[in-house]
Amino acid sequence: MTDLIDIRNLEIAFGGGQVRAVRGVSFSLGQEKLGIVGESGSGKSTVGRAIMKLLPPTAIVNAERMRFRDVDLLKANEKTMMTIRGRRIGLILQDPKYSLNPVMRIGEQIAETYRFHHPRASKSKTYSQALDMLEAVQIRDPERVARLYPHEISGGMGQRAMIAMMLIAEPEVLIADEPTSALDVSVQAEILNLLQDLRTNRGLTYLLVSHDLAVVSHMCSRVAIMEAGEIVEQVDVGALRRGAVEHPYSQRLLRASRMYGRA
Repeated sequence: MTDLIDIRNLEIAFGGGQVRAVRGVSFSLGQEKLGIVGESGSGKSTVGRAIMKLLPPTAIVNAERMRFRDVDLLKANEKTMMTIRGRRIGLILQDPKYSLNPVMRIGEQIAETYRFHHPRASKSKTYSQALDMLEAVQIRDPERVARLYPHEISGGMGQRAMIAMMLIAEPEVLIADEPTSALDVSVQAEILNLLQDLRTNRGLTYLLVSHDLAVVSHMCSRVAIMEAGEIVEQVDVGALRRGAVEHPYSQRLLRASRMYGRA
């Protein structure tokens, strides 16, 4: 299996090097579903943003290797990253109200993303693609929703719109950073099922970042468990469901999870 992302000994620090947010993180991502799980402050979201080179300028990033296919992400300049973000790696953030433009209609925002990666596409083609993508993420009446502004739709529909915006460029990898934590439980299940369907129908590879071990065990085939900036254990989901984890932190996390007692 060819690795899409390969990271070795990633170190990320802030405050002039005083705060080491990520320490010695190593993992690879093939054509699979990998979860990174840990409590708030463990560094898991920082890793996802480092892959996209979306950390603040004050961040100090070092690694033995950080590659996406043939691209050395450590050396990649902004021009190179503009060809990768969206088109090859998509990023879904936690809360759509902070990601969607409040003064643009939903359809226009999705169409704008498509137009950026397909500048020669006609206006009608671009908007048609946006409507098709809204339908692909299971939004009923996509033409009506496309005319709405972000404040006129629910959180669940906003997250579907965000997924549509990220997928319209047909990326190889999708990084989903806490994609359901801002949603009600019933809506969370709908979004997670949608991601599973997209994985099946589109062959999507994704990296799911979450604090919820139960969500990761349901969605992923392999899990990396982070504590205080380090990956303390990597296990396949079968072992996780059986409770076959070795590190003390992994065991504590499992006991605190909704999974506990259901293996």
